[in-house]
Amino acid sequence: MFRFLKHRCAQAKRVLIGFFPQWAKADDDFARSILSSAEFGLYLSMDIRDRDHACRVVRDLLEHPPKPSTELLRAALLHDVGKSDGKYRVWARILVHLYCPKNLPIYPKLKGLRGLWQQHVYHAEYGAAMIKGVGGSPRVAQIVQNHHHLSEDAEAMLLKAIDECY
Repeated sequence: MFRFLKHRCAQAKRVLIGFFPQWAKADDDFARSILSSAEFGLYLSMDIRDRDHACRVVRDLLEHPPKPSTELLRAALLHDVGKSDGKYRVWARILVHLYCPKNLPIYPKLKGLRGLWQQHVYHAEYGAAMIKGVGGSPRVAQIVQNHHHLSEDAEAMLLKAIDECY
């Protein structure tokens, strides 16, 4: 019960931080200590609200056994980097969570509302491509790519479970 309430509070806090980015507390030094320099550059391209969320996910992973691999921690810090292509718009993020068609193509990248839906649906794939594009770890990219899909990848499924709590 306590864990359920803790995560409901965390979700409410994330919504508030969406509207009040000055409340975000991304621990960039902590992230730098985990990520490669190329991956850290991608991390910094994310909005502070997404960096705050990523750090919360990593801290939750560290609180509970089993001890996460370095690759899983790095993937947790970058799992939403595919959303960083464009301005952070809190209303748009809420809208695409309320309704988002799933029959959009991954490419070409679209504009407007269809582009926002596309980014929501495919941000894991876009993020994995970004990680590979800067020479990041193939394993980190794989975890990021799989973190929203049912998979045989236990680390991706753990990231998915923790991410959904926030």
